Amino acid sequence: MTPDDDIPGGKTLVRRRASGGLREFVRSRDGTAAIEFALLAIPYFLIIFAILETFVAFIAEQVVSNAVDTLSRQIRTGQITAANTNQQQFRQAFCNEISVIIACSAAELATPTNLYLDVESYTTFAAMPTTIPRVSSNPYSDLNTTGFKYAPGGAQSYNMMRAYYRWQVITDLLRPYLTTIRPTDGSMPTTYLIVATAAFQNENYP
Repeated sequence: MTPDDDIPGGKTLVRRRASGGLREFVRSRDGTAAIEFALLAIPYFLIIFAILETFVAFIAEQVVSNAVDTLSRQIRTGQITAANTNQQQFRQAFCNEISVIIACSAAELATPTNLYLDVESYTTFAAMPTTIPRVSSNPYSDLNTTGFKYAPGGAQSYNMMRAYYRWQVITDLLRPYLTTIRPTDGSMPTTYLIVATAAFQNENYP
């Protein structure tokens, strides 16, 4: 027997207290903000990271494009020629231009794995390629680098400079939409291919 049993209606009072406590617990809003934040934190931060990564990728694309403009101008004016600048020196000059956001290691300079440069001369502008070289007709296939070379023409020659950089996408939310190279084995794509091109005729320098 409990003390409440000695009081008339004691059991009823206990039930009312229990029922009232349950209603108060259900109606309580303490900690609601913390619970809602815990539920929304993951998608919220995914969106924030996606925005930031898209912004950084756009900046990297602009940096690569500016480097192509700078180096192609030096080829056009005769500051860079096949005689005074070899392929290794040219790659180093390009890496210096993009170092503000993209770093080239010594291994990358020697053997390209992310940064690919193609400088060639043509007989006319019409003879220049207009598509990205890929290993197959699949628009998401890997880059075909077998034809890339460093062979700028002389004065008044027609030249094209192309730069490709494999930018790694980190945020899972962006990978299905931002990546432009998809592995054939079905694994998760991670590469956004940055492409920058300049076509020009060299000046009539000495």
